[in-house]
Amino acid sequence: MKVVKFGSSALSSAKQFQEVAEIICKNNKEKKIVVLSAMDGTTEELVEIADYLYKKNPDGAKELISSLEQSYLQLVDELFGSDKNKQKIRENIIEKFDSIRAYSKDIFTLFEEKRIVAQGAQLCSYLMGEYLSSKGFPSVNLSALSFMKIDKNEEPDVNYIKEQLSRLLTENADASLFITEGAICQNAYDEVDHLGLGGNDYTAALIGASVQAEEIEFWSDSVGIYTNNPNIVPTAKPVEKLSFEEAAELSYFLTRIIHPTCILPAKLANVPVRLMNIEQKEKKGTLISTSYAKGKIEAVASKDGITAILIKSSRMLFAHGFLRRIFEIFESYKTAIDMITTSEIGVSITIDNNKHLDDIVDDLKKFGTVTIHKDMTIISVIGDLPENNVGFQTNILCALKNLPIRMISYGGSSHNISFLIRTKDKSEALNALDKHLF
Repeated sequence: MKVVKFGSSALSSAKQFQEVAEIICKNNKEKKIVVLSAMDGTTEELVEIADYLYKKNPDGAKELISSLEQSYLQLVDELFGSDKNKQKIRENIIEKFDSIRAYSKDIFTLFEEKRIVAQGAQLCSYLMGEYLSSKGFPSVNLSALSFMKIDKNEEPDVNYIKEQLSRLLTENADASLFITEGAICQNAYDEVDHLGLGGNDYTAALIGASVQAEEIEFWSDSVGIYTNNPNIVPTAKPVEKLSFEEAAELSYFLTRIIHPTCILPAKLANVPVRLMNIEQKEKKGTLISTSYAKGKIEAVASKDGITAILIKSSRMLFAHGFLRRIFEIFESYKTAIDMITTSEIGVSITIDNNKHLDDIVDDLKKFGTVTIHKDMTIISVIGDLPENNVGFQTNILCALKNLPIRMISYGGSSHNISFLIRTKDKSEALNALDKHLF
Protein backbone atom coordinates (compact mmCIF):
# COMPACT_ATOMS: atom_id res chain seq x y z
CA MET A 1 0.00 0.00 0.00
CA LYS A 2 1.28 3.46 -0.97
CA VAL A 3 -0.09 6.82 0.18
CA VAL A 4 0.09 9.63 -2.39
CA LYS A 5 -0.68 13.25 -1.47
CA PHE A 6 -1.18 16.18 -3.84
CA GLY A 7 -1.13 19.74 -2.57
CA SER A 8 -3.24 22.58 -3.93
CA SER A 9 -0.33 23.96 -5.96
CA ALA A 10 -0.37 20.73 -7.99
CA LEU A 11 -4.10 21.17 -8.69
CA SER A 12 -4.39 24.65 -10.15
CA SER A 13 -5.97 23.91 -13.55
CA ALA A 14 -7.73 21.27 -15.65
CA LYS A 15 -4.38 20.40 -17.23
CA GLN A 16 -2.73 19.84 -13.86
CA PHE A 17 -5.79 17.89 -12.71
CA GLN A 18 -5.27 15.54 -15.67
CA GLU A 19 -1.54 15.26 -14.95
CA VAL A 20 -2.29 14.30 -11.35
CA ALA A 21 -4.74 11.66 -12.60
CA GLU A 22 -2.00 10.21 -14.84
CA ILE A 23 0.36 9.95 -11.87
CA ILE A 24 -2.34 8.27 -9.80
CA CYS A 25 -3.07 5.73 -12.53
CA LYS A 26 0.57 4.83 -13.09
CA ASN A 27 1.31 1.32 -11.77
CA ASN A 28 -2.43 0.81 -11.37
CA LYS A 29 -1.96 -2.69 -9.93
CA GLU A 30 -0.40 -1.11 -6.84
CA LYS A 31 -2.80 -0.32 -3.97
CA LYS A 32 -2.94 3.41 -3.28
CA ILE A 33 -4.66 5.87 -0.98
CA VAL A 34 -4.70 9.29 -2.63
CA VAL A 35 -4.94 12.36 -0.38
CA LEU A 36 -6.15 15.52 -2.13
CA SER A 37 -6.24 19.09 -0.91
CA ALA A 38 -8.65 21.68 -2.26
CA MET A 39 -7.77 22.99 -5.71
CA ASP A 40 -5.51 26.04 -5.79
CA GLY A 41 -7.32 29.17 -4.60
CA THR A 42 -10.51 27.38 -3.51
CA THR A 43 -9.80 27.44 0.23
CA GLU A 44 -9.09 31.18 0.12
CA GLU A 45 -12.37 31.77 -1.75
CA LEU A 46 -14.33 29.70 0.77
CA VAL A 47 -12.74 31.55 3.70
CA GLU A 48 -13.76 34.85 2.11
CA ILE A 49 -17.31 33.57 1.61
CA ALA A 50 -17.42 32.67 5.29
CA ASP A 51 -16.11 36.13 6.18
CA TYR A 52 -19.00 37.77 4.30
CA LEU A 53 -21.45 35.54 6.16
CA TYR A 54 -19.84 36.48 9.49
CA LYS A 55 -20.34 40.12 8.57
CA LYS A 56 -24.01 39.40 7.79
CA ASN A 57 -23.61 40.21 4.11
CA PRO A 58 -25.33 37.24 2.39
CA ASP A 59 -25.48 39.06 -0.95
CA GLY A 60 -21.70 39.47 -1.01
CA ALA A 61 -21.31 35.80 -0.07
CA LYS A 62 -23.73 34.65 -2.78
CA GLU A 63 -21.86 36.63 -5.42
CA LEU A 64 -18.61 34.87 -4.50
CA ILE A 65 -20.36 31.49 -4.32
CA SER A 66 -21.77 31.93 -7.83
CA SER A 67 -18.36 32.96 -9.19
CA LEU A 68 -16.64 29.92 -7.63
CA GLU A 69 -19.46 27.65 -8.81
CA GLN A 70 -19.00 28.84 -12.40
CA SER A 71 -15.28 28.12 -12.26
CA TYR A 72 -16.01 24.55 -11.15
CA LEU A 73 -18.68 24.04 -13.82
CA GLN A 74 -16.16 25.24 -16.40
CA LEU A 75 -13.64 22.76 -14.97
CA VAL A 76 -16.24 19.98 -15.39
CA ASP A 77 -16.71 20.99 -19.04
CA GLU A 78 -12.95 20.91 -19.64
CA LEU A 79 -12.43 17.58 -17.88
CA PHE A 80 -15.42 15.60 -19.09
CA GLY A 81 -16.16 17.02 -22.56
CA SER A 82 -18.81 14.79 -24.14
CA ASP A 83 -18.74 12.16 -21.40
CA LYS A 84 -22.20 10.67 -20.83
CA ASN A 85 -22.01 11.39 -17.08
CA LYS A 86 -21.10 15.06 -17.43
CA GLN A 87 -24.63 16.35 -16.81
CA LYS A 88 -24.96 14.29 -13.64
CA ILE A 89 -21.59 15.61 -12.41
CA ARG A 90 -22.67 19.20 -13.15
CA GLU A 91 -25.87 18.67 -11.18
CA ASN A 92 -23.92 17.30 -8.23
CA ILE A 93 -21.58 20.31 -8.29
CA ILE A 94 -24.56 22.68 -8.35
CA GLU A 95 -26.09 20.78 -5.44
CA LYS A 96 -22.87 21.18 -3.43
CA PHE A 97 -22.83 24.94 -4.02
CA ASP A 98 -26.53 25.18 -3.17
CA SER A 99 -25.67 23.64 0.19
CA ILE A 100 -23.13 26.45 0.73
CA ARG A 101 -25.74 29.07 -0.23
CA ALA A 102 -28.07 27.63 2.39
CA TYR A 103 -25.75 28.83 5.17
CA SER A 104 -26.72 32.43 4.40
CA LYS A 105 -30.18 31.75 5.83
CA ASP A 106 -28.99 30.71 9.29
CA ILE A 107 -26.94 32.00 12.19
CA PHE A 108 -23.27 31.76 11.19
CA THR A 109 -20.58 30.56 13.62
CA LEU A 110 -17.09 29.03 13.49
CA PHE A 111 -18.74 25.61 13.19
CA GLU A 112 -20.44 26.61 9.92
CA GLU A 113 -17.23 28.18 8.63
CA LYS A 114 -15.32 24.92 9.07
CA ARG A 115 -18.04 23.03 7.22
CA ILE A 116 -17.87 25.49 4.32
CA VAL A 117 -14.06 25.40 4.10
CA ALA A 118 -14.16 21.57 4.13
CA GLN A 119 -16.10 21.70 0.86
CA GLY A 120 -12.90 22.55 -1.03
CA ALA A 121 -11.21 19.19 -0.46
CA GLN A 122 -14.54 17.37 -0.83
CA LEU A 123 -15.16 18.96 -4.24
CA CYS A 124 -11.69 18.00 -5.41
CA SER A 125 -11.90 14.38 -4.26
CA TYR A 126 -15.36 14.01 -5.80
CA LEU A 127 -14.22 15.33 -9.18
CA MET A 128 -11.05 13.24 -9.16
CA GLY A 129 -13.04 10.08 -8.43
CA GLU A 130 -15.43 10.82 -11.30
CA TYR A 131 -12.59 11.70 -13.68
CA LEU A 132 -10.64 8.53 -12.90
CA SER A 133 -13.80 6.48 -13.38
CA SER A 134 -14.37 8.11 -16.79
CA LYS A 135 -10.87 6.97 -17.79
CA GLY A 136 -11.47 3.39 -16.73
CA PHE A 137 -9.90 3.57 -13.28
CA PRO A 138 -12.68 3.20 -10.70
CA SER A 139 -11.88 4.30 -7.16
CA VAL A 140 -13.46 4.21 -3.72
CA ASN A 141 -14.05 7.52 -1.96
CA LEU A 142 -13.05 7.35 1.69
CA SER A 143 -14.54 10.41 3.33
CA ALA A 144 -11.95 11.79 5.74
CA LEU A 145 -14.81 12.58 8.11
CA SER A 146 -15.44 8.84 8.47
CA PHE A 147 -12.01 8.02 9.92
CA MET A 148 -9.89 11.14 10.62
CA LYS A 149 -10.50 12.43 14.14
CA ILE A 150 -8.89 14.68 16.75
CA ASP A 151 -9.37 14.41 20.50
CA LYS A 152 -10.24 17.08 23.09
CA ASN A 153 -6.62 18.27 23.04
CA GLU A 154 -6.87 18.70 19.26
CA GLU A 155 -4.38 15.88 18.75
CA PRO A 156 -5.03 13.05 16.27
CA ASP A 157 -6.93 10.14 17.81
CA VAL A 158 -4.47 7.60 16.43
CA ASN A 159 -6.31 4.49 17.64
CA TYR A 160 -9.63 5.67 16.20
CA ILE A 161 -8.00 6.53 12.86
CA LYS A 162 -6.33 3.14 12.63
CA GLU A 163 -9.46 1.20 13.59
CA GLN A 164 -11.77 3.07 11.19
CA LEU A 165 -9.32 2.93 8.29
CA SER A 166 -8.84 -0.78 8.81
CA ARG A 167 -12.60 -1.29 8.79
CA LEU A 168 -13.11 0.76 5.61
CA LEU A 169 -10.27 -0.98 3.77
CA THR A 170 -11.57 -4.40 4.80
CA GLU A 171 -15.05 -3.49 3.56
CA ASN A 172 -13.50 -2.60 0.19
CA ALA A 173 -10.91 -5.35 0.05
CA ASP A 174 -11.30 -5.80 -3.71
CA ALA A 175 -10.50 -2.16 -4.49
CA SER A 176 -6.98 -0.98 -5.28
CA LEU A 177 -7.51 2.78 -5.47
CA PHE A 178 -8.89 4.99 -2.71
CA ILE A 179 -9.38 8.76 -2.63
CA THR A 180 -9.77 10.92 0.44
CA GLU A 181 -9.57 14.56 1.52
CA GLY A 182 -6.60 16.16 3.20
CA ALA A 183 -6.67 18.39 6.30
CA ILE A 184 -10.33 17.92 7.28
CA CYS A 185 -11.45 15.77 10.19
CA GLN A 186 -14.00 15.39 12.95
CA ASN A 187 -13.27 16.67 16.43
CA ALA A 188 -14.07 15.03 19.76
CA TYR A 189 -17.63 16.38 19.55
CA ASP A 190 -18.23 14.92 16.06
CA GLU A 191 -18.08 18.35 14.44
CA VAL A 192 -16.24 19.12 11.19
CA ASP A 193 -12.78 20.43 12.01
CA HIS A 194 -9.31 20.94 10.57
CA LEU A 195 -5.89 19.44 11.34
CA GLY A 196 -4.26 22.87 11.23
CA LEU A 197 -0.99 24.01 9.64
CA GLY A 198 0.22 21.52 7.02
CA GLY A 199 -3.00 19.55 7.43
CA ASN A 200 -2.78 17.86 4.02
CA ASP A 201 0.70 16.50 4.76
CA TYR A 202 -0.43 15.55 8.26
CA THR A 203 -3.38 13.58 6.86
CA ALA A 204 -1.10 11.64 4.51
CA ALA A 205 1.40 10.89 7.27
CA LEU A 206 -1.31 9.72 9.69
CA ILE A 207 -2.82 7.46 7.02
CA GLY A 208 0.60 6.11 6.02
CA ALA A 209 1.46 5.32 9.62
CA SER A 210 -1.96 3.72 10.26
CA VAL A 211 -1.77 1.34 7.29
CA GLN A 212 2.01 0.85 7.61
CA ALA A 213 2.43 2.05 4.04
CA GLU A 214 5.35 1.08 1.88
CA GLU A 215 5.94 4.78 1.18
CA ILE A 216 4.24 8.19 1.36
CA GLU A 217 4.66 10.49 -1.63
CA PHE A 218 4.20 14.26 -1.29
CA TRP A 219 3.62 15.90 -4.68
CA SER A 220 3.78 19.68 -5.21
CA ASP A 221 5.07 22.25 -7.69
CA SER A 222 7.97 23.19 -5.39
CA VAL A 223 11.47 22.91 -6.76
CA GLY A 224 12.52 20.26 -4.25
CA ILE A 225 15.59 19.80 -2.07
CA TYR A 226 19.00 20.56 -3.55
CA THR A 227 22.53 20.43 -2.14
CA ASN A 228 22.50 24.23 -2.36
CA ASN A 229 20.37 27.08 -3.71
CA PRO A 230 20.15 26.32 -7.47
CA ASN A 231 19.26 29.96 -8.19
CA ILE A 232 22.62 31.09 -6.77
CA VAL A 233 24.85 28.02 -7.16
CA PRO A 234 24.69 26.58 -10.71
CA THR A 235 26.38 23.32 -9.65
CA ALA A 236 23.73 22.48 -7.01
CA LYS A 237 22.31 18.96 -7.40
CA PRO A 238 19.09 17.32 -6.15
CA VAL A 239 19.40 15.54 -2.81
CA GLU A 240 18.44 11.88 -3.23
CA LYS A 241 18.17 10.84 0.44
CA LEU A 242 17.80 12.46 3.85
CA SER A 243 17.13 11.24 7.35
CA PHE A 244 14.06 12.56 9.17
CA GLU A 245 16.38 14.54 11.47
CA GLU A 246 18.19 16.15 8.53
CA ALA A 247 14.87 16.96 6.86
CA ALA A 248 13.66 18.57 10.10
CA GLU A 249 16.73 20.83 10.15
CA LEU A 250 16.18 21.80 6.51
CA SER A 251 12.47 22.49 7.04
CA TYR A 252 13.25 25.90 8.58
CA PHE A 253 14.64 26.96 5.20
CA LEU A 254 12.16 25.05 3.01
CA THR A 255 8.80 25.91 4.55
CA ARG A 256 6.92 25.41 1.27
CA ILE A 257 8.28 21.90 0.85
CA ILE A 258 8.11 20.18 4.21
CA HIS A 259 6.89 20.71 7.76
CA PRO A 260 8.59 18.43 10.35
CA THR A 261 5.56 18.14 12.65
CA CYS A 262 3.40 16.93 9.80
CA ILE A 263 5.60 13.96 8.96
CA LEU A 264 6.26 12.96 12.58
CA PRO A 265 3.70 10.07 12.42
CA ALA A 266 5.62 8.66 9.44
CA LYS A 267 8.91 8.92 11.31
CA LEU A 268 7.50 7.17 14.39
CA ALA A 269 6.06 4.38 12.24
CA ASN A 270 9.27 4.10 10.18
CA VAL A 271 7.41 4.83 6.93
CA PRO A 272 9.59 6.57 4.28
CA VAL A 273 8.41 9.87 2.80
CA ARG A 274 9.30 10.87 -0.77
CA LEU A 275 9.11 14.50 -1.93
CA MET A 276 8.14 14.78 -5.60
CA ASN A 277 7.82 17.69 -8.03
CA ILE A 278 4.88 17.43 -10.42
CA GLU A 279 6.84 19.38 -13.03
CA GLN A 280 9.69 16.86 -12.86
CA LYS A 281 7.72 13.65 -12.44
CA GLU A 282 10.32 11.57 -14.28
CA LYS A 283 12.78 12.21 -11.44
CA LYS A 284 12.93 10.21 -8.21
CA GLY A 285 12.65 13.17 -5.86
CA THR A 286 14.05 13.11 -2.33
CA LEU A 287 13.52 10.11 -0.05
CA ILE A 288 13.26 10.82 3.68
CA SER A 289 13.67 7.86 6.02
CA THR A 290 15.26 6.78 9.29
CA SER A 291 18.52 5.84 7.55
CA TYR A 292 21.31 8.30 6.86
CA ALA A 293 24.69 8.45 5.16
CA LYS A 294 27.28 8.32 7.91
CA GLY A 295 29.61 11.32 8.02
CA LYS A 296 28.12 12.88 4.87
CA ILE A 297 27.19 16.53 4.39
CA GLU A 298 23.89 16.56 2.47
CA ALA A 299 22.96 20.18 1.86
CA VAL A 300 23.60 23.86 2.47
CA ALA A 301 20.62 26.17 3.00
CA SER A 302 20.11 29.84 3.76
CA LYS A 303 17.45 32.18 5.12
CA ASP A 304 17.40 35.96 4.66
CA GLY A 305 15.61 38.65 6.64
CA ILE A 306 17.40 37.83 9.87
CA THR A 307 18.04 40.34 12.67
CA ALA A 308 20.74 39.73 15.29
CA ILE A 309 20.35 41.13 18.80
CA LEU A 310 23.37 41.29 21.14
CA ILE A 311 22.74 41.88 24.87
CA LYS A 312 25.89 42.59 26.94
CA SER A 313 25.77 42.84 30.72
CA SER A 314 28.23 42.21 33.54
CA ARG A 315 25.15 41.27 35.61
CA MET A 316 25.07 38.04 33.62
CA LEU A 317 28.38 36.86 35.10
CA PHE A 318 27.77 34.01 37.57
CA ALA A 319 24.06 34.94 37.67
CA HIS A 320 21.27 32.42 37.47
CA GLY A 321 17.93 33.29 35.87
CA PHE A 322 19.41 35.89 33.50
CA LEU A 323 18.67 33.93 30.32
CA ARG A 324 15.18 33.08 31.56
CA ARG A 325 14.33 36.76 31.92
CA ILE A 326 15.71 37.47 28.45
CA PHE A 327 13.68 34.67 26.89
CA GLU A 328 10.51 35.79 28.68
CA ILE A 329 10.69 39.09 26.81
CA PHE A 330 10.63 37.31 23.45
CA GLU A 331 7.86 35.03 24.68
CA SER A 332 5.73 37.98 25.75
CA TYR A 333 5.86 39.35 22.20
CA LYS A 334 5.33 35.91 20.62
CA THR A 335 8.61 36.22 18.73
CA ALA A 336 10.53 33.02 18.02
CA ILE A 337 14.30 32.80 18.48
CA ASP A 338 16.25 31.04 15.72
CA MET A 339 19.92 31.02 16.78
CA ILE A 340 21.52 31.71 20.14
CA THR A 341 25.14 31.93 21.33
CA THR A 342 26.36 32.96 24.78
CA SER A 343 29.51 34.15 26.53
CA GLU A 344 30.18 35.05 30.17
CA ILE A 345 28.86 38.59 29.74
CA GLY A 346 26.75 38.48 26.62
CA VAL A 347 24.14 36.64 24.60
CA SER A 348 23.46 36.91 20.86
CA ILE A 349 20.04 36.00 19.51
CA THR A 350 18.55 36.01 16.01
CA ILE A 351 14.93 36.49 14.98
CA ASP A 352 13.23 36.47 11.57
CA ASN A 353 10.24 38.60 12.58
CA ASN A 354 10.81 42.30 13.34
CA LYS A 355 7.18 43.13 14.07
CA HIS A 356 7.85 43.84 17.76
CA LEU A 357 11.57 44.61 17.50
CA ASP A 358 11.39 48.13 18.98
CA ASP A 359 9.38 46.94 21.98
CA ILE A 360 11.71 43.98 22.51
CA VAL A 361 14.78 46.21 22.43
CA ASP A 362 13.20 48.63 24.93
CA ASP A 363 12.59 45.78 27.37
CA LEU A 364 16.04 44.25 26.84
CA LYS A 365 17.72 47.57 27.73
CA LYS A 366 16.67 46.93 31.34
CA PHE A 367 19.25 44.12 31.44
CA GLY A 368 22.23 45.55 29.51
CA THR A 369 23.42 47.31 26.39
CA VAL A 370 21.68 46.20 23.21
CA THR A 371 23.13 46.16 19.70
CA ILE A 372 21.11 45.39 16.57
CA HIS A 373 22.37 44.00 13.25
CA LYS A 374 19.83 43.87 10.41
CA ASP A 375 20.04 42.49 6.86
CA MET A 376 21.65 39.28 8.03
CA THR A 377 21.42 35.72 6.66
CA ILE A 378 21.58 32.35 8.40
CA ILE A 379 23.52 29.71 6.48
CA SER A 380 23.27 26.12 7.68
CA VAL A 381 25.24 23.07 6.69
CA ILE A 382 23.11 19.94 7.09
CA GLY A 383 24.21 16.31 7.34
CA ASP A 384 25.60 13.72 9.72
CA LEU A 385 27.83 15.96 11.83
CA PRO A 386 28.57 14.29 15.19
CA GLU A 387 31.52 15.54 17.23
CA ASN A 388 33.56 12.46 16.33
CA ASN A 389 33.23 13.28 12.62
CA VAL A 390 36.56 15.10 12.79
CA GLY A 391 37.40 17.60 10.06
CA PHE A 392 34.07 18.84 8.76
CA GLN A 393 34.34 21.99 10.90
CA THR A 394 37.69 22.82 9.29
CA ASN A 395 36.34 22.37 5.76
CA ILE A 396 33.38 24.64 6.49
CA LEU A 397 35.44 27.37 8.16
CA CYS A 398 38.06 27.25 5.41
CA ALA A 399 35.32 27.88 2.85
CA LEU A 400 34.24 30.99 4.75
CA LYS A 401 37.72 32.21 5.74
CA ASN A 402 37.44 35.43 3.70
CA LEU A 403 34.01 36.44 5.02
CA PRO A 404 33.03 38.12 8.32
CA ILE A 405 30.94 35.78 10.49
CA ARG A 406 28.66 37.29 13.15
CA MET A 407 27.62 34.08 14.93
CA ILE A 408 28.36 30.34 14.86
CA SER A 409 25.98 27.76 16.34
CA TYR A 410 26.76 24.06 16.77
CA GLY A 411 25.96 21.45 19.39
CA GLY A 412 22.19 21.75 19.62
CA SER A 413 22.02 19.10 16.93
CA SER A 414 24.48 16.67 15.39
CA HIS A 415 22.92 17.39 11.99
CA ASN A 416 23.38 21.15 11.70
CA ILE A 417 26.05 23.81 12.00
CA SER A 418 24.84 27.38 11.36
CA PHE A 419 26.49 30.71 10.63
CA LEU A 420 25.19 34.25 10.64
CA ILE A 421 26.62 36.47 7.91
CA ARG A 422 25.71 39.69 6.14
CA THR A 423 23.12 39.14 3.43
CA LYS A 424 25.35 40.88 0.91
CA ASP A 425 27.91 38.06 1.41
CA LYS A 426 25.39 35.25 0.90
CA SER A 427 26.13 34.44 -2.74
CA GLU A 428 29.88 34.29 -2.14
CA ALA A 429 29.38 32.13 0.95
CA LEU A 430 27.05 29.62 -0.74
CA ASN A 431 29.34 29.20 -3.74
CA ALA A 432 32.41 28.84 -1.54
CA LEU A 433 30.73 26.17 0.59
CA ASP A 434 29.56 24.32 -2.50
CA LYS A 435 33.11 24.28 -3.87
CA HIS A 436 34.64 23.03 -0.61
CA LEU A 437 31.98 20.55 0.51
CA PHE A 438 30.64 18.98 -2.67
